[in-house]
Order: sequence, then C-alpha cells, then structure tokens
Amino acid sequence: MPETKLKVELPDGSELELESGATGADAAAAIGPGLAKAALALKVDGELRDLSAPLAGGETIEIVTDRSPEALELVRHDAAHVLAEAVLDIWPGAKISIGPPIESGFYYDIEFPEGEAPGPEDLERIEERMREHISADEPFERRELPVAEAVEHFREEGQDYKVELIEDLQRDEGASTVTLYRNGAFEDLCRGPHGPSTGRIGAFKLTSLAGAYWRGDETRQMLTRVYGTAFLDRKALAAHLEMLEQAKERDHRKLGPELDLFRFRPESPGMPFWLPNGSVLLELMQEEVRGQLRKRGYREIRTPEVLDEELWHRSGHWDNYKENMFFVESEDRRFALKPMNCPGACLVFGSTRHSYRELPLRLAEFGKVFRNEREGVLHGLLRVRSFTQDDAHVYCTEDQVTGECVDIIEAIDELYARFGFDDVRLELSTRPQKSIGSAEQWERAEAALRGALESAGRDYQLNPGDGAFYGPKIDFHVTDALGRSWQLGTCQLDFFMPERFELGYTGADNAEHRPVMIHRALLGSMERFAGILIEHHGGRLPLWLAPVQATVLPVADRHNDAASEIAAELREAGLRVGIDERSESVGRKIRDAELAKAPYMLVVGDREQEAGVVSVRSHEGGDLGQMKPGELAARLAAESR
Repeated sequence: MPETKLKVELPDGSELELESGATGADAAAAIGPGLAKAALALKVDGELRDLSAPLAGGETIEIVTDRSPEALELVRHDAAHVLAEAVLDIWPGAKISIGPPIESGFYYDIEFPEGEAPGPEDLERIEERMREHISADEPFERRELPVAEAVEHFREEGQDYKVELIEDLQRDEGASTVTLYRNGAFEDLCRGPHGPSTGRIGAFKLTSLAGAYWRGDETRQMLTRVYGTAFLDRKALAAHLEMLEQAKERDHRKLGPELDLFRFRPESPGMPFWLPNGSVLLELMQEEVRGQLRKRGYREIRTPEVLDEELWHRSGHWDNYKENMFFVESEDRRFALKPMNCPGACLVFGSTRHSYRELPLRLAEFGKVFRNEREGVLHGLLRVRSFTQDDAHVYCTEDQVTGECVDIIEAIDELYARFGFDDVRLELSTRPQKSIGSAEQWERAEAALRGALESAGRDYQLNPGDGAFYGPKIDFHVTDALGRSWQLGTCQLDFFMPERFELGYTGADNAEHRPVMIHRALLGSMERFAGILIEHHGGRLPLWLAPVQATVLPVADRHNDAASEIAAELREAGLRVGIDERSESVGRKIRDAELAKAPYMLVVGDREQEAGVVSVRSHEGGDLGQMKPGELAARLAAESR
C-alpha cells in the first residue's frame, strides 16, 4: 500500500511535501536544519500554533523564528509560565491565577500564603529560580483534558482560581475540554501556543510588584501582580531597562508636582488640581488648538456638564456606557455628568433650522467630561475621572466628508509638529461586528476616509473591525522620545446620532436631509496630552510652551529691586518671567532653577545692575554673556516662534 503524503504551501507560494502526521517541527526540519534549530512556533493559515501541532495538508504555513513579529510575545508567554513555576518552588502554597504576555512584558497575578507576600527584595530570589528552569531547557508539553478531569486536577492541587476559570469556560463558551501546558513540574490552564522549551527565553527581568483584584473586581480577593519583561537577547533587554529608567525620571506623576504643574488629592481621586504653572500650560495648549479652529472656520460652543438622564438613553450611551457614568438627583429628576460632548453638540445643532448652504457646520468645544473609572485603574493624567476634550463635531453632506477629513488630518499634522512629535502613524478602523447602518453606508463611509488619507498623501495601516459601532474612523498615534506609542487624535464618521436626534437640513431640492456627523479630536484629552507632553520632553518644555520662560536670579538682596525692574520689563514684552528673591546663594538659586527646568536663567549682580543688563544662562547653550532686557526679549520671542 503506497505511503500517504501531505502537501502544504510555504509563504513564497512553493509546496512542501511531508509524511502523513507531520508536525510544524517536521516541516521546519524538512526545509533545513538551520530553520529547525531556529523555529519557535508555527503559523497555519495565519493562526499561531505550537511546533508540535499536526498538519492536515492543504494549509499555508510559516515557521516562526526569533526574526518574526510574533516571537517576542511567545517568549514573554513562556517566561510568564516559568515565573509561576519559580514562585511555586519558593511558595508551594501559592495560588496561581492568570499570567498573560502584555505589550511591554508579562505578569502573573498570584495569591501568596497569608503573611508571605513577596517584597521587591524577593524578586532576585525568584529570578534565580527562573534561571535554573531556563538552563534546564524544560519542554513545553500540551495536553487536552475533559472539563470534569481538569476541575478535579486543579482542585486536588488547591488551585481555586483555575477551577473557577474552567467552570466559567464551560458555562460561558460551552467548553467540553480544556488545554493544559506543562513545563517542568508546573502545569497551567492555557490556550497556548508556546515555544518548544524554556531554554529559548533569551533574557528576562522581573521589574515590579503591584496589587490587583481578582478579575478587576474590587469585591474579590486582592492578589499580588508580579511584573516582568523578556527579550530574545541581553542587548535588547538592557536597552529596554535603560528606557524604563529614563521613563521613571520622565514620569509626569513625578515631574508634575516637582514643577508645580498639578497635584492629585484624596479628596477628589482621579481629578487633578491644576496649579498656576499647570494652568498656563493648559492655556497655551488650548491656544494652539484655537489657532487651528480660527484657521479652519470652526465656531466654538459650550454645553452643560450635567444633563437629564433621558438624553443618554436617546444618544445610546445608556445601553453602552452607563457603568462609566456619574449620576445625580435633583427634585425627583435624575441627571448625569456628561461622559462625552457629542449629545450636547447635537442639541445645539438641532436648536435651529439649517440650510445646505450652512454646511459644513463645524462646532468645537473644550468640553469637560466625567468618567466613573475605578480607583485601581487611575494613572496620573493618563487615566482620570475628569478631563477636557478638544472636541469638535462637523455636520456635513456625504459629498463633503472627504474634504473635511483631509482638513482634520492637516490640522493634526501641524499641531503635532508644533508640539515636537514628528513620528505619527495613522490607522483606518473599519466596520466592527456589532454596528448599525447598512452595508452600502459603511462602504461609502470607508471609501470617504480612504479617499481623505490618499488626498492627504498619508500612509496608513488598516485596523479591520475596530471602528466605532456608528461608523469607521481614523486614529492618530505618535511615538514619543522613549519610543512609546500613544493614540491621540481621532476622526470618526457617524450616521447614528443624527438619526437618534432627528437632525436635519434643508437641501437644494427644498427637501429635508440628514447630515453626516464627524466626531473629531485633535489632541484628545487635554490632561492626557499634557501628561504625554511632559514625559516626551522630560519636563523641559520648549520655550514657547514653558510656563516660566526665564527666571531672574538676584545675586544678593541688594539686587532685588533691579531684578524686579528687569522682570517687569520682560513681562511687558510678553514673556513669562519668574524671580527668585530668596536669601540664598546664587549657586543654590541656579541649581534650583535647573531643577525647575527653567529654559533661561538671568543673573543680576553689581556689574549687571550698573550696566542695566543681565547675565544670561541657557539650559541648551550654557553661558550666553550679558544682554540688555530688550535684546533678550527679542531673542526669546524669535526662539518661541
């Protein structure tokens, strides 16, 4: 009887013939010994699988190596399992919950025996045990178990969180079997895939500990989250750890209070208190945005922050967002603090009749919104409960959508360059599974956004299925000085809300028509953008954006009057100037001005007082010599421009 063979297609379109029952590892070996040695996993018709996965024939396959985009996530997933294995070596009574790879590394949430939770000093001990398991090159072995057997298995091991997860899989997904992976003595509930063995983990580091509620539920057990990161080699790990150190120094939560920009207080969690310097920063940011509004024909509105609950039923937010909203009652009526500005803008548009001649109508608002976020997920200015959006809603015809979106793209390009972001990536997100509107509407809307991107000459990545339920969108991502990516601005089409609010305009045919609504934000949340901006510049903001552009430093008390006169003259010229009149040495004042990230320091002593000048020190240029106040004002004005 002839031996059965199977054929698979390789990425270059060529065919590979293998023995029946061949696995991904067999395919790699058939291509070449070098690839077999480098192989980490297998992609079958685009789906990631273990190398041990059998092939059926007819698939398109790709061997994943350390050069593949998927390699880092695989290695981090492997490292997470080794972390759990090492923890159980040291704390046999620990209960393991979940441990996924994440963008910057991995973590595991663990319940340690009472009174035995680790501290930062224990991370090295866990790392040492992890190194032993990696050196042992333990294979990752996969097996499937019926749900009942898996429940009994983990119950016998005292792993209650695994039992709960399996029972939920059975109830919610109808699972009859589950997948387990073993490395050494540790076995975990896991969908996989994994690399072939622990020895493929190139370099790793445990970075921190944090508290985390089981399943993010504040009523459940508080677990210890152990964070780590892993890379394919030591050089990449070292670069990442250096970036983390820089990130600590640039952390806006550290710099904000140091630079007297903002504070957070327990009396109002997640709602920043902006100090005078921070308020100047916000005003400067808003003025840049307003420059774009004036240039592009936007009209500014303001809408109430508290609106009747019925409005949120009408807008659809009640069905999709009510758990994230704050509610208040007054005189037997329930109101909500607005989580978004768009319903208010619709009420403004709908308050009067409109002709097609008025379109596009561009309504902008620096709207204060409120989100009822759990305290555990709040993160400085990056995740808050109260923030201001530089929102706008453009009401237009379908024919006008492409032109309006091109205009928005140009505005965002100009703004981001002004703030020092020159690496901007665009994503086009298309129709999600849960959406409203007809297929024809979505096709027209997506074509309009593609046309805008092409007209603006912008490259973009497609993000299939990630549009809003009411329409497709373009999202804008910037890369900061540490190589981190942030999603900021957005441009979204909406057919849904004009329908819900019965918005209309009179067309050239004298009939009533529905406008298309474009939701757009240039910076997004002003607070979040400020936090990103502070970290991007390490707190040393460019001169035009610095709340205090120059600090006058009198050498001694007898120079205070002259210093005050110079500060007043510079302020009259439009500069933001501070003065340090403390009875401290000039050396101490210079050090403190450096710590305050002052772009310029202006020293006034006997010689300067006599000559009516200041000795100018710049953070960037060092000692710049003596200048008259008028000369300095002209120099700083030119630099700001």
